[in-house]
Amino acid sequence: MRVFWITGAVVLLDQVTKATILQFMYREQSIPLLGDWLRLTFTENPGMAFGITIGPPGTVSVLSLIATILVAAYVYQVRNDYAPYRWSLAFILGGALGNIIDRVFYGVLLDYGTWFTGRVVDFIHVSLWQGFIPRSVPFFGGSYLELFPIWNVADMSIVLGVVGVMFFHHTFHERRHARRRREKATALDRLVRTRKAPSMVFSDLGRDVGSPPAVPSALAQRGSTTEDGEVTSTSSRPTTVGEES
Repeated sequence: MRVFWITGAVVLLDQVTKATILQFMYREQSIPLLGDWLRLTFTENPGMAFGITIGPPGTVSVLSLIATILVAAYVYQVRNDYAPYRWSLAFILGGALGNIIDRVFYGVLLDYGTWFTGRVVDFIHVSLWQGFIPRSVPFFGGSYLELFPIWNVADMSIVLGVVGVMFFHHTFHERRHARRRREKATALDRLVRTRKAPSMVFSDLGRDVGSPPAVPSALAQRGSTTEDGEVTSTSSRPTTVGEES
């Protein structure tokens, strides 16, 4: 399906850029592109966004893999629906797969861990704001934060996909409801056309079925013996009250 071509392109671009960074840069190296606003900074993220980790090693990777499978199943379910919405989901799926590859395989491929303990390679450093978060802020209070943090092609694809889903989801649901109404109307119309009308059901009652079968001769004639011994035949038709009188 075409929607998975988008996913594949995102994964390919993400992995190629990460392989390039791994080949030509060392960890924590930073190369300015547009001053301090845009830099290439090679870092590795062992957890989720902002480096948050939960549970034992590999937990984030397993949860990310489950979430990616659910997204893929949903993309397949809506594969024939509103195209911009499907494309947005394809960007999310591509970004999720790109980071899943890092988490599942990079620990072994780069020889610093086991399966599912890999670290995500980040290198796109866009610094719009930097400073310490007030301690009153949950989770991030008291920590130093840059807005935006260092990310990668997969992260950019996920953000782009989420924005697209938020923008197109209303039209997607409207079109889906309209299509379901059309399908119900079509099914009802087909049912009405194929169902027999009452006049057709009882039309056979007035059909000419032809002449009744002949009455057997044994029943049609009733024999009587005269004084001379001759047999005379009379009709077997029953006699009515008027004829007896």
